Order: sequence, then C-alpha cells, then structure tokens
Amino acid sequence: MFTSISYDFHWDTIYEYKQKFIDGFLVTIYISFFALILSLILGVLFAYGQNSKFILLRFFSRFYIEIIRGTPLLVQILIFFYVFANNLGFDNRYIVGTVILSMFAGAYVSEIIRAGIKSIEKGQYESAKSLGFSPFQSYLYIIFPQAYKRILPPLTGQFASIIKDSSLLSIISISEFTMNAQEVNAYTYSTLESYIPLALGYLALTYPISYYAKRLEDKMKN
Repeated sequence: MFTSISYDFHWDTIYEYKQKFIDGFLVTIYISFFALILSLILGVLFAYGQNSKFILLRFFSRFYIEIIRGTPLLVQILIFFYVFANNLGFDNRYIVGTVILSMFAGAYVSEIIRAGIKSIEKGQYESAKSLGFSPFQSYLYIIFPQAYKRILPPLTGQFASIIKDSSLLSIISISEFTMNAQEVNAYTYSTLESYIPLALGYLALTYPISYYAKRLEDKMKN
C-alpha cells in the first residue's frame, strides 16, 4: 500500500535545528501549564457565577461563556492581542497569549463543572442541609467530591485540548512548538521531517494527562 510513496527523508538537516524544537517544546509546556491552572480557576469562578443569586453576576458569567464558546479561538487571539492588549499597553505576547488561552478554556471548564454539579441529585443537598452544613460545607464535603468523579473525564479532555490549542498562538508570533516547526520547515523545505517531531511532541504532552487521569478514575471507582 505504501510502497508507491516516494519521499526522501533528510533527518540530518532537521537535526541541525534540534535546539529550536526543544525551545519551542519548552515554551509550549510553560504556556500550557499556566493556562491550565488559570483556566481551572476561571472555570470554578464562572461556574459559581452562573449559580449566583446576583442577577448581574449570572448575566455576566453567561455572557462571557456564550461569547467565548460561540467564536473561534483564532479570532479571539487576534482581537484580544491587537485590540485590547495593545491599547492597554501589554506588550508581552507570552503573558497575553497565556491569558487568552486560559479565558478560552475557562469557558469550557466552567460548563463542565456546572454540569457536574447540576448532575448531583437534589436529595444530596437536602441531606447536607439536614446535617446542619452551611452551603460552603455542603459543596466542599458532599457535592463536589461526587461531582469530581463525573467531571474528571471531560476535564481531562479539555486540558489536553489546551495543549493542542496553544499552537494557534503562533499567529501572534509566539515562538512555541508549532511556530518553531513551521520556521524549520521554511528553512529546510523538509515538511514531514519538521511536522512528525511536532506530532510526537504533542502526543508526549497529552498522553500522560489521559493516562494518569484514567488511572485516577479507575482508583476512585474502587
């Protein structure tokens, strides 16, 4: 089937740019790590905001989520960086890129958390109230431990998506993994040799998340 493919690999040419791949790989790790943490914080805050008794907070949370989920990440990156960040004087594209990625992922994390909490039966809330728990204690000791098991699989998928979505930050000239691979391809005209390491690098970052999340999920079932 593949015997008719005629492509001469030149890995020696790509090897000369190994440091560029390493640098881009590390930048992707840093951006993804901080975006993951910040998106989780934003997700929790906006999940709470959607269930808040304050109408304005509920409206703002819903508005934020619908706008973010309803528009492409690529457009958000361009608008937030070239319109908002530049006008506000934020010229560090790495910090801005991390914040944009966090805001995008945070909207999805918020919906995952909200859906997980909503899936808990009303009897659990009533039981917590009958035991004299405050609303905060109810969520901390009864609701969230149960919701955690339900939100872990989709949350894992979202965290893996953060890593892959970071490749779009190359549009604002952030020297992450994808942009560096594109530059190596432009220098060497070795397309497959440039993008195969890119694919393997992203797989090396996303697979451990899925693997350990699956182990944690199996452990919680026991």
